[in-house]
Amino acid sequence: MHSSGPTVQDAPRIGRGINMKHAVVIGGGHNGLVCAWYLAKAGHKVTVLEKRDIIGGAAVTEEFHPGFRNSVASYTVSLLNPKVIADLELARHGLEIVERRMGNFLPLPDGRVLEAGPGRTRQSVAQFSERDAAALDGYERMLENAASVLRDLLLVTPPNVTEGNWLSAVPELLKTASLGRRFSQLSLDARRDVLDLFTCSASEILDRWFESDPVKALFGFDGIVGAWTSPHAPGTGYVLLHHCFGEVNGKRGAWGHAIGGMGAITEAMRRACAEKGVTIRTATPVATIETEGGRVSAVVTEDGARHPADLVASNIHPQLLVGTLLAAAPLPEDFRRRIGHWQSGSGTFRMNVALDRLPRFTARPEPGDHLTAGIIIAPSLEYMDRAYLESRAHGWSRQPVVEMLIPSTLDDSLAPAGKHVASLFCQHVAPTLPDGFPGGSSWDDHRDTVADLMIDTVERQAPGFRDSVIGRQALSPLDLERKLSLVGGDIFHGKLSLNQLFSARPMLGYGAYRGPLKGLYMCGSSTHPGGGVTGVPGHNAAREILSDISARRV
Repeated sequence: MHSSGPTVQDAPRIGRGINMKHAVVIGGGHNGLVCAWYLAKAGHKVTVLEKRDIIGGAAVTEEFHPGFRNSVASYTVSLLNPKVIADLELARHGLEIVERRMGNFLPLPDGRVLEAGPGRTRQSVAQFSERDAAALDGYERMLENAASVLRDLLLVTPPNVTEGNWLSAVPELLKTASLGRRFSQLSLDARRDVLDLFTCSASEILDRWFESDPVKALFGFDGIVGAWTSPHAPGTGYVLLHHCFGEVNGKRGAWGHAIGGMGAITEAMRRACAEKGVTIRTATPVATIETEGGRVSAVVTEDGARHPADLVASNIHPQLLVGTLLAAAPLPEDFRRRIGHWQSGSGTFRMNVALDRLPRFTARPEPGDHLTAGIIIAPSLEYMDRAYLESRAHGWSRQPVVEMLIPSTLDDSLAPAGKHVASLFCQHVAPTLPDGFPGGSSWDDHRDTVADLMIDTVERQAPGFRDSVIGRQALSPLDLERKLSLVGGDIFHGKLSLNQLFSARPMLGYGAYRGPLKGLYMCGSSTHPGGGVTGVPGHNAAREILSDISARRV
């Protein structure tokens, strides 16, 4: 399936001439770098402005304890689009991704374990339910059919709801027809499955296939990753699906690790951009976007420097774009109001810990492939539901959901010899604490308490873990917002809810990467297809920009 307009890879090199444009990309996260690369490849002058002193956004590797380095926020690889990897030649620029030796590992309080991965899942599931083991092939086939539809939609610009005459609607109608043809190629059962995955809860989907609570938990965790919600909530079926369309080194559904951490991805992108002549300025926060005659004209940084621009591509959260950088701009009032109500907040508390030894799980005390896996501490969907409800009532769950990865088992560059680093992705915590919250309403008042709780949660499954921790970095939702501009600590730049997906991401009428001002574009995770380290929003936004340049609409 192809979208209308010239594709990024086929865009002619403009070179010098009347069509050469100066583009300013705001935000040096991975999508901003991808967008910048495609624009520069087409011959345009591109400047990337990044407020932090390093590029990469949430995909960075930093030293958090002397001698220990880890991915600060995003922490594992699967969704990075193969086309982006190939086009930017990221391998040539130093990116190496290795596959986990086990996909996921679920230790249970009773000493049993569930393992997921090629050659492992069926036998492991059969220990809990022969019926569930027999259902696995059908479940995986259902997910793959739906994921194939999603993969086809990834590199497509969503049909945009437009106002105006019928001529302006024709391209969008053609896109809709093309999508309809793709959908009609599925069997009726598969179409029903896709509809259910987009609208139902993760628990409803899983209850149809499986009977064992641990088996449902193993698969259901993907339905709440980065979502401050219960697995019983409608729409979490899509969150589950969103985490299934990726691949590692050509293996669909696999998860892996970038050698050197997630910062190795954006460092390879930086090198690719430098090769194309992109100017990248770090430690350069933007103060405002200037407009003139209903179009963008310049970007002004906090030090007062003015960067004239023919076009601006925003890779930041839409509320930061509209509420801060465009606070004085002549935007449609409805656009400004609706962006003000954009829903964010993933209920995430992120930790990195330095370890003097590997953990020994009660259920699996000896070292093994399970230590390369995503280690999920959440034994049932009901446990996940209680964690969410308690976080809503009390600020955070006293029995939280934790996924732990130990990337140093795959990458010895991250820690000193014999030592290790672990990533803890923790849920559920309230994105913001209510006024009058006991002990203070700022996350700064409770960060260490919750960090201790997360360590203790792992300790219950791996006695001795607490004593093995020699250093830690704890990032509350407030820390993620301050450090990485993730509003509400939302790792996706906005919830993956039905009213914030596809043509409605970030809003109906602006789902085609174009903002409400001429020359203003959006290329971040608040656009289709949403969050995760994919590079797809940057790719698609660049295609639309090049299409507009070709049609002399910029």
